[in-house]
Amino acid sequence: MSLGPWEIGLIILVVIILFGGKKLPELARGLGLGLKEFKKATREIKDEVKSAAEEVEEVEKEIKK
Repeated sequence: MSLGPWEIGLIILVVIILFGGKKLPELARGLGLGLKEFKKATREIKDEVKSAAEEVEEVEKEIKK
């Protein structure tokens, strides 16, 4: 299910009406910071899983020797 241009426009209009023009930049800034933190946490988890997988591969190689 994807949003078309009319749906996105309607959502933006409702947000502007609900929060007003003055609160919108603050809301966007908070959303941006939240997304930044989410991406950082996702990247850290991926790196952790990757390093654990590499350690398992190293142990398997040592066992096979």
